[in-house]
Amino acid sequence: MSMGDRLRQLRLERHLSQEEVARQVGITRSAYSHYEINNRHPVYETLIKLAHYFNVSLDYIIGGAGTKRNEHSAEPQEHKILELFKSMDQEQRQQSIGLLLGIVEGDRKKPARSVAKSKS
Repeated sequence: MSMGDRLRQLRLERHLSQEEVARQVGITRSAYSHYEINNRHPVYETLIKLAHYFNVSLDYIIGGAGTKRNEHSAEPQEHKILELFKSMDQEQRQQSIGLLLGIVEGDRKKPARSVAKSKS
């Protein structure tokens, strides 16, 4: 299977558009489209980003026998959350963590609590 076929397969398995993948790895949709149809090959840095985004090894993407999944890598949704978190100021981060804790604990009506308070 070619690199383009692997990229297409990975994208379709996740029900993503070419635009979505391109935006997440910082390239144009057109460039990504050329990768999928094997008209162009990504530079090394883009290959790393694609492997990280799709949670696979570099070897797997380029058509080798590497593992499809990296056990400790995050899924695309986790990357989105991390990017959002990085863009927040400290107060927004505290509020977000409080909301997430409320959701995880099963009480969506509980007001957001401060991380500093929850550690006490």
